[in-house]
Amino acid sequence: MTSTDPAPILALHGIRKSYGQLEVLHGVDMAVHAGEVVALLGENGAGKSTLSGIIAGAIQATAGRMAWLGRPYEPASPRQAIDAGIGLIHQELRLLPHLSIAENVFVGRWPKRNGLIDRAAMAAHAQEQLARLGLDLPASRNVEGLSTAAQQLIEIAKALALNARLLILDEPTAALGGAETELLFKQIEKLKADGVGIIYISHRLEEIRQVADRIVVLRDGAKVADFDSGDVPVRTIVESMVGRSLGRMFPSIPVPEDEIVLEVAGLAAPDRSFANVSFQVRRGEIFGIAGLVGAGRTELVRAITGADPIAAGTVRLHGTDITPRRPADAIRRGIVLVPEDRKLQGLVLGHSIAENIGYANLAAISANGVVSKRRLIELASASIRRFGVKGSWHQNADEMSGGNQQKVVIAKWLTRDPQVVVLDEPTRGIDVGARAAIYDIIVALAERGVSVIVVSSDLEEVLGVSNRILVMSHGRQTGILGRGEANDVSVMELATR
Repeated sequence: MTSTDPAPILALHGIRKSYGQLEVLHGVDMAVHAGEVVALLGENGAGKSTLSGIIAGAIQATAGRMAWLGRPYEPASPRQAIDAGIGLIHQELRLLPHLSIAENVFVGRWPKRNGLIDRAAMAAHAQEQLARLGLDLPASRNVEGLSTAAQQLIEIAKALALNARLLILDEPTAALGGAETELLFKQIEKLKADGVGIIYISHRLEEIRQVADRIVVLRDGAKVADFDSGDVPVRTIVESMVGRSLGRMFPSIPVPEDEIVLEVAGLAAPDRSFANVSFQVRRGEIFGIAGLVGAGRTELVRAITGADPIAAGTVRLHGTDITPRRPADAIRRGIVLVPEDRKLQGLVLGHSIAENIGYANLAAISANGVVSKRRLIELASASIRRFGVKGSWHQNADEMSGGNQQKVVIAKWLTRDPQVVVLDEPTRGIDVGARAAIYDIIVALAERGVSVIVVSSDLEEVLGVSNRILVMSHGRQTGILGRGEANDVSVMELATR
């Protein structure tokens, strides 16, 4: 804490929230001082989003009281919270794709001159915020088509443009690579120096020591720990979150067979987002792909799975050229993709778990073009048991935690028994318990002889689960490292070439 003022700018006392008979927050106390970063941690479902929603005016508390700048604070809407000087940046992107970056940064708060929107001032101010975050894009371009990482930085730029006294950052680095994360941390230090208080929510626990002054841990809606420093061992934090001793995060990975299953040769994209990429993946191998944001990792795996076009090169399966032109080509051959954005690309959120699993497995649940509800329920129930999904077959996807949503996306494709599984950011924005479960699924696939490709911005993750790692930089393949030679230094050296 940098402020010498002992009085917090935000104080919460006994905050409770109930939905009918179910109480999801149990008398939470919390305080944030000016110039202080408080990390708010907990597994999915611990109450972090509910508590931050109450602070930001999106949710009304059932009981308890809040004080803001020494006065009673009861925001009835997000607008009231914003007007008071409190901004919440959600983990889920909420940008309007057909508007420009500048328009998104200032949406609902247009700068005006003589009663008209001052577009020149708006573009200039937005460009200033982008520069602060190291995002080299014109503020005049539309958001549509930008990468998830770029959109996340624009969401953060919106917060910086608020000139708020308190910012709630919900998973701000979930889609960012190392360089972008460091830029964000530098900006946070500047905000702290200006007296801005920050509530920082993240599942990337290794970041907490770098950014947090204090740590508050929630479990099952109750505050279970309040550390007066951010310099707390990750193991101690996780044990507070889960309420038990922590075993190893990454399971032992099997040794792959010699048989080459997938071969990519000289692959290039029409937009040059990647070019001349070549590698092989063996049977039962977990093949990692690493690199900074903008390296071309997602574009590469989307091309391999037929989701994006290929300008040059070939994709071979067991020696046969199967270069896909559309996703159906890859799926039919046994190559499936779990995309990086599960909500936008992986699920139909308003539909049930059973329906989402069924969409990828119509042949297994239908006869003569008619879907059998009995077969659908049986298939979904079996998948729920197999992959440890916490939910019932009739539950809608948008009612589930991020970790369980990701398990459903994985389940719907693995039910097809594919030969090659591509996972793009498989644990982005999910808690430590769900991450461990997904790592177990990845290893179990490899043990069954499935070839697995894992793309991740989390360097610890890609090092922890991979037999070998392909490193990319600016669309170029800069090296392939074996497990014995891959470490954070060797990977980053190749990623920054």
